[in-house]
Amino acid sequence: MATPEPPITRFVDAAAGSPPLPEAPGFDHLVVETPGLRTHLATIGEGEPVVLLHGFPQHWWQWHAVAPVIAAGGYRVLCPDLRGAGWTVADDPRVQRESRLRDLLALFEALDIDTAHLVSHDMDVITAWQLTYQHPERVRTAVQLAVPPAFMKFSPRSLPGLRHLPPFIWHRPGASLRGVFSGAYVARPMAETTVDAHLAPMCRPEIDGAVRPLTRHMILPEAVRLASGVYSRRRLTVPTLVVLGRRDHPWTEAHMGRTCRNPERYAERLELTYVDDAAHFVTDDAPEAVADLALDWFERAA
Repeated sequence: MATPEPPITRFVDAAAGSPPLPEAPGFDHLVVETPGLRTHLATIGEGEPVVLLHGFPQHWWQWHAVAPVIAAGGYRVLCPDLRGAGWTVADDPRVQRESRLRDLLALFEALDIDTAHLVSHDMDVITAWQLTYQHPERVRTAVQLAVPPAFMKFSPRSLPGLRHLPPFIWHRPGASLRGVFSGAYVARPMAETTVDAHLAPMCRPEIDGAVRPLTRHMILPEAVRLASGVYSRRRLTVPTLVVLGRRDHPWTEAHMGRTCRNPERYAERLELTYVDDAAHFVTDDAPEAVADLALDWFERAA
């Protein structure tokens, strides 16, 4: 009888990836096999698990300056490349609204994770919402970055927060995504080498080709659910910290005060906090502040 392939293997040489992985000292790189998916996973530290879900068009390296600080606080930090991103390989390129949720649950099972702290940014705040509302027993605490609470009441003043979506809906293979990191979304100019690192996997056709499916079949259906008040009719039981950059238009304190009134009606415990001199890409603008806020929340809310 043939010996079954192990579900977890280790990258022998991160530089040998295609394309090579960006440099990040201290991380181990694994490939975790789950049905139909080979997930690249960067890990650092030991202790209670913390799972970091990257935004778009980023991947595990988004956390290269955040994860080591959290790990130094006594945690095992896991940074997966989600379906359609980074160095993860899917047998089926199709994406549905909850594809990444199912992938994440399968990853938890493969890694024998019963419950974890969860930090998410941008697009994969959606996956974090799905996990915390549908499987709250799997999440000790949640920190969501650069996205308002799911129970937020939409208004015309919220529409600028969706201004980035049309280019993704109609993305053409090979079209540059460098404009995503423009001054509209960062507090200070991002170095070209940093942008290159974030966009490195876009040279893979399956990653470039995932832009439109992720936008059309994951983001837009979830946006419709938010606008129709699906989450405002549910109660969030996972302690959740929402972190927004003060320079992230339109998610200002004044706007959040109007659209997220009385959070206790919708959540057992939810706090909003703001990071000075940071915009949408808050993990690039203020990585130490993000890590410190997460560590503080894990200790206060768990």
